[in-house]
Amino acid sequence: MSDVYRTRELYRFNATDQFYKRQMYLSSGSMLLVTLSVRDLRVHYKSKDAVVRAVDGVSFDLGNGKSVGIVGESGCGKSTLGLALIRAIQGGSVESGEAFLDGKPLLGISDDEFSKTMRWKKISMVFQGAMNSLDPVFSVKAQFYEVLKEHKYAGDAQKAIKDALAAVSLPLSVLDNFPHELSGGMKQRVVIAMALLLGPELVIADEPTTALDVLVQAQIMSLLKELKKGGMSVMLISHDLGIVSEISDMVAIMYAGKIVEFGTLRDVYSNPRHPYTQALLKATPRIRGEKELASLKGTPPSLSSVGPGCRFYDRCPKAMEKCRNDPPVVRTESGYVACWLEE
Repeated sequence: MSDVYRTRELYRFNATDQFYKRQMYLSSGSMLLVTLSVRDLRVHYKSKDAVVRAVDGVSFDLGNGKSVGIVGESGCGKSTLGLALIRAIQGGSVESGEAFLDGKPLLGISDDEFSKTMRWKKISMVFQGAMNSLDPVFSVKAQFYEVLKEHKYAGDAQKAIKDALAAVSLPLSVLDNFPHELSGGMKQRVVIAMALLLGPELVIADEPTTALDVLVQAQIMSLLKELKKGGMSVMLISHDLGIVSEISDMVAIMYAGKIVEFGTLRDVYSNPRHPYTQALLKATPRIRGEKELASLKGTPPSLSSVGPGCRFYDRCPKAMEKCRNDPPVVRTESGYVACWLEE
């Protein structure tokens, strides 16, 4: 289990790149450089009739070499958050907010500059349903070289591919295969290797174990753990609390476009403060403790018609009249919770 983040934070101005680098104190008193910092990020999808606020004021930090799990129901904005950071949103746009990777902006630069300096070089993504993203008519080798060509890689291409395959424990012989000749687990490893080709500092993994059997899931999670041990930061997007607990140092619970609770894995799982987090944990099977699973009534609100107040109000068993107003964001020992109960 990782050290517990304290709430005290330092902002240091870096005169070299003219951006802020955020540092946080650990329980030991030492400081941890924050790789990813997201502040008040808002992403909307617009149509003629409505505006879908898929991500609505999200903020969090991720330490260097650490991992964060983004957890929530389908449609809560998890994938949109990841796509916004890699600047791969289709049909939507970032309306406001900031995101920094190692002190450098992810959103405040041109598309050309982002492609040249950041995408796949500093930040990459394993997309949801990634196994189906491999082109069936090209060999694995051809698809690796296509990635390097697209990003104008000037180094030793063979070495880069060899190192990426080694990182995911795949033999070089896989390069001669076509996607249909690979198992589901091998396809997923190939896609992860592609995300590692240019040595990024941060990998966003969106549901990397979906549609895989439990044995292959365990292999993929072991792989992500090894990458993390090597110093890489990981942002894991999942609806599965069990999967998230395997690798995450920090956990962000999302509901209807907002993070309702953020903190260390230990704090969020052992002492959940938000009623939604409590409900998620009660709906998770356990080997020990309570055997009966609980369920939530109702459905999440439409993100095209949300109004003021707590978005969990209609489903919350602890709802009060003042919950019709926007909840306060209250600091906890390792993060924060947005709930009137913590006022």
